[in-house]
Order: sequence, then structure tokens, then C-alpha cells
Amino acid sequence: MTDFRFIYKNRYEIGRALVIGIDRYKRVPNLGYAVSDALAIKEALINDLGFDDSKITLLTDEAATRDAILKAYLRFAKYDVNLDDKIVVFFAGHGHTLTGRRGEVGYLVPHDADLDDISTCIRWDDLTKNVDLIRAKHILFIMDACYGGLALVRTASAGSSRFLKDMMLRTSRQVLTAGKANQVVSDSGGPIPNHSVFTGHLIEAIQGKALTPEGFLTASGVMSYVYGRVASDKDSNQTPHFGHIDGDGDMVLKAPGLDVLEESDTKDIDLLVSIPFSDGLDEIDSIDVRVEEAKKLLASESGSIGLHDLLSDQVRRFLASTADDSFAPSTTFTQEEFESRITRYEAAARNISILLACVSQWGRAHHLLTLQKCLARSGDRLESVSGLSVWLDLRWYPLLIELYCCGIAAIDASRYDSLAAIFRTQLPNSDLHREHGTFIEAASSAILAFNRSNILKRIPGQEEKYTPLSDHFLKILQPDLDDALFLGKNYEVAFDTFEVYFALCSADVRLAKEGTPWGPIGRFGWKQAPLIRVIEEAKAFQGNWLPLKSGLFGGDFARFLKVADALLRDLRGLHWH
Repeated sequence: MTDFRFIYKNRYEIGRALVIGIDRYKRVPNLGYAVSDALAIKEALINDLGFDDSKITLLTDEAATRDAILKAYLRFAKYDVNLDDKIVVFFAGHGHTLTGRRGEVGYLVPHDADLDDISTCIRWDDLTKNVDLIRAKHILFIMDACYGGLALVRTASAGSSRFLKDMMLRTSRQVLTAGKANQVVSDSGGPIPNHSVFTGHLIEAIQGKALTPEGFLTASGVMSYVYGRVASDKDSNQTPHFGHIDGDGDMVLKAPGLDVLEESDTKDIDLLVSIPFSDGLDEIDSIDVRVEEAKKLLASESGSIGLHDLLSDQVRRFLASTADDSFAPSTTFTQEEFESRITRYEAAARNISILLACVSQWGRAHHLLTLQKCLARSGDRLESVSGLSVWLDLRWYPLLIELYCCGIAAIDASRYDSLAAIFRTQLPNSDLHREHGTFIEAASSAILAFNRSNILKRIPGQEEKYTPLSDHFLKILQPDLDDALFLGKNYEVAFDTFEVYFALCSADVRLAKEGTPWGPIGRFGWKQAPLIRVIEEAKAFQGNWLPLKSGLFGGDFARFLKVADALLRDLRGLHWH
């Protein structure tokens, strides 16, 4: 199965929209400003967000029948809608909720609806099920109506940041509604005359009030802004509902300088932007629930056993999902199978990596023993077997995700005791680890094997990169780490600094064992500044430098300098620029 992140471009082809507003109903009480809302949203899409008038379908009053709405919506399922298109669906009108055997069911009420005949309404589930037929990578539903039966997931937390390019390469189906079941939509009042409270704040969000300081406007930012303003508006008795029904990307509505993302094939040009999110939506994503549980156990004096059991369960799940029956080592190599394995390994490593990152950042001394145990057990399936060398090497890919997540978390919190524990973790005693018994030795050997085969340059988008693993990890690890640890714009610094320590400590071990100080050079090789910053910090503190006091480099400042000078010489000889 192909991961669409490897197909999507860093831009949009066409912006499309379906805009619906209904004041006059056949059999339902009329509204006052729904048509005005729809016309204003169409104007904002064109004037503020750059949509083409010809790509917007407007249905109002008598034109907004059930059949006409569904026909216009399913028009997006045709093949002239591109993978890299974005679609906005706006509805202003009545919503309706019925309670069924399995809970609430939400409906939109078209012009010709009869609430005594529910078949004349549009069930919300019909829209979400048919979204699978639409190729466009980003779809945003905005519903100025109140109804129930919405199952939404929030994929970012307050104050999070995202790489702009990464948001463009991930699917998203996002939803913002005016309110939940049994809430009355305010059809007037709010910040703009002749508009509902909800749409008034929505228009203001689009026109600039939801912009980030850098001038970016995303669907997440708009939803957050509208949620906060409507929920607290004096004329409002409603609480908007927002989140994702699928995917974890984010529609980019306005982004100055978006074209710079495609300027270079060799350097990974991207922008890390803040994505504002309001608190208030119940978290239902399983990893969020587990992270919260892990944090509570870490903070508890009596939570060690519970934490051990939580993490052990995740390690078992990880081992089960990466077993040879799912990743057969003898399968013929194809590009499609390679991309599928990368994607599935990332999914398998997600939960355990983020949970172990929490332990790395907040764990006390006795928690670090559990951290080491889980890292060691994660390597239980690395026993020596026969098979295609590329598939055997690739089994290290999800363990490197664990290493990076834990290491970045440790660096962010200046937890060098955690970093030392991670690096020194003893791996299972098997043929594969006979020559390198610690995590850092085995991990650096795995990266060396990847470098020699250039296999990771087959990750789409990494073909011309000098450091494909580093560049790829920078993007894919950031969303979950930021949500769990609130790294914000410090993420990139923590990432580069971890790779510096990974290289330095790998070189230190190899110098002692083999006489050659080699360590894997990540994307910091472009800059050199992250390594120089670490060296200058060490020289400033010398024997009192925290990494040395935590046992790295044997606690020997002179030993550190020898390794650091060797690595710096290697960097200056790269000639990557």
C-alpha cells in the first residue's frame, strides 16, 4: 500500500468549494442570515484566500435541495479533482439530531426537507463515508448548524507547532460545526451585523484574526479561533465542535513564501510554524489517552508497576505488529513493498516511542531501568535469520524511531542521565549483537549499513539528500513529540543536538574499541553550528559539564575533546555546500 505522503506535492493544484446557505424552507422555520453568511464566505474565499470564483459552487434557498446538495458534493468525486486539490464545504442552515440505538445521529436540513420524513434530510455519515471517494488531500467541512453524532479527533494540542511542508504532505478531513445537539444556533448578533455569531467570527478569522505571527493561516488555526470566540461570545449559547474525521494533516489557507518549499532538491527547506489550538475538545485518540496515563504514573510515588505494565503491553504490541509474518525477510524487493514497510514500521513504532519519550523526559532513576528494559525487549525480533539483506537491515528502522524519540526528549529536558541510560542499554544476546551489545553501538552500525546501501534514499523525497534518515525523521517524529512534550519551536534544536550527541557518543565507543572515531552524521552536518555549540558549552563547564557528570565520555573532558575534534574534522571535510 502506497503512503500518499510520498505522492502529494508541497503545494495545492486547485482550491474548490461548495457553499450552501438556506433562509427559506418549505416545511421548517425560516432563518434570517444563512444566505448572507454563505455569500460572505464565498467572498472571503475569493478575496482573502485566493479561490477562483469558477471553482466555487453556491447553492441558496430553493436551489439547495437535498438532491442538488448531494449532486454538488459528489461532483468532487470525479477524476478531474486532483490529489493536491483542497476543498472547503460550507453549510449554513438548520441541523437536526435523532437518537438511535447506538447514540446520536446528525442530519443537515436542506430546503425541501420534512422533519417528519427523515429520508428527506442529509445524514452527516453519508458525507463522511463518501469522502473516501474524493481524491483531494485536504477537505474542510464548516457547518453553521448544530447537530449531534460527530466523532472527531483533535490531532494537535495547545501551542503545538508543525512543519509546513509536512502538513501539506498528509491527508486531512477536518470539521468545524457551530454547536452540538440540543444547542440553539445564534442566527444574529456576534461581531458582524447581518451574520450569525458563528459565521461572524469565522469571517474575522479568515480575514486575519487567526493568522499566526508569521502570517500563516491554517484550518486548525481558524477552528481554534472560532471555537474560543463563539464559546465566549455574549450573544452565544453554543459551543463549536472541531477536529479531524480522518488524517493528521492540516489545510493551509494562507502561507506567505509557500513556494520556497520546492526551491531545493538537496536541502530540506521547510518552515516550522505555530498552530494555535484551544482546549476544550475531549481527547479520544488512543495515543493521547496512553500518554496522559503514563504522565500520571510517572508523577505518582506508587505508579512504577503500573507504568511497567503499560509500557510492557505496548512493547508486546510492537513486537506482534513487526513480526516476520507481516515483514517477511525473503520477499522480493520492490519499491512499493519498501514504501509499505516504511509506513507500517512507523505506525508500529508510534505508541511505544512516544511513551518511552515521556519516560526519558520525566522519569526518575528507577523509571530508567524500565526504559532500558523496554528498549532491549524491542530488539527481541532481531535474531539472526536468513533473508534479503535490505529487509533484514530495515528491521532496525522502527528501533531507530524509538532511539530518536527518547533521545530528543532527553535533550529537550537536559536529562543526560536518561541519554546515557538509552545509549548503554544492553541488547539481547543473539548472533546479530555478538559484536555490539549496547543500543548505541548497534544503532550506529545499523545506520552505517543504511549508508552503505543507500536504501533510505529510496524514500520518496529523499533521493538527493545526503542524510535521508535524518531529514525524514525530522518531519515524521515532530507532530507526536510536540503533542506529548510541548516542544514547540525548540523541536528542531533538540533534534539536531540529539544527533550531535549520538554521533559523539558513537565515535567515543568506536574509538575505544576500534581506534576509529566514527559516528553517524545527521542533518547537523549542513550547519556545523550544533556541534560547535556543544563543544563551546563543554569548554565553558569542563569537569562540571552535566553530560560528563552523567557518565557520558567516561566523565573525562579530555576524552570528549578528542572525539569532538575528530568529528569536527569530519564535518569540515564533507563539502556538502
